[in-house]
Amino acid sequence: MTVATKYNADRAISAIFSTQEQVDEVIRNLLKEGVPRDHVSVIGRNFQTETRISGFITKRDVILDGLKSGAIFGSLFGSLLSLLTGVGVLFIPFVGPVVAAGPLGAVLLGATSGAIAASAGAGLISVLTTLGMPEDKAAVYQTRLEAGEFFLVIDVPAEQVQGFEALLEQFGGEEIHTVDQALPRPCEGRCTSVEDLSPEVRSHLSKDAQKSFVERYNAILDETGDPLKAEEEAWNQVREQYDVDDSGIWSREKVLV
Repeated sequence: MTVATKYNADRAISAIFSTQEQVDEVIRNLLKEGVPRDHVSVIGRNFQTETRISGFITKRDVILDGLKSGAIFGSLFGSLLSLLTGVGVLFIPFVGPVVAAGPLGAVLLGATSGAIAASAGAGLISVLTTLGMPEDKAAVYQTRLEAGEFFLVIDVPAEQVQGFEALLEQFGGEEIHTVDQALPRPCEGRCTSVEDLSPEVRSHLSKDAQKSFVERYNAILDETGDPLKAEEEAWNQVREQYDVDDSGIWSREKVLV
């Protein structure tokens, strides 16, 4: 199985894996099959790491500011997580602190949609249902993640869904499910203008905040080549410059003292 030269991912496949060894093996094979590393997401509570992970987001952070506070902190891991993007630690209500890698971590931080961030109080279930997953399936994922298993999501082209579902099952994937949309992202590549921003981002930013987001996103993307890092830094820039108004839009410019 091979993927097209231009990777047009418009579906998201999710699965549960029982062990870190299974996760390592499936990531290795996904990358071998041509899935870009920034289209693979993994979340787990019990990853064994070679370095101490810092930067835990506390329950207080979640209560006061959803999962919008904090950042995804880079770390080197003793697994194939080190090949993915946006690796770090965050707090999920009802699950606790987890290691997260890939675009789903950015979604859980509320970086792509204020609506998603606002739903974080109900835990992973609300976030996944916002992304189009049935509530009963989302509940299974949250329960098994809480029990110490590993949750993986990959963005794939529609015509490749069956092949990748089979690959996940081959390497131990369970509770495999596909939704008819990929994980939301601010832009496909570099943002040439604010019109390139996805609706999930634009709907929660004023026009001035959109411009600030795009400028910071492009600067970090040009510097690092990492779209998840660029997304994280762009939202940090917005939060430094603006407050949220009564409609949930980042529009109130902060007064610098």
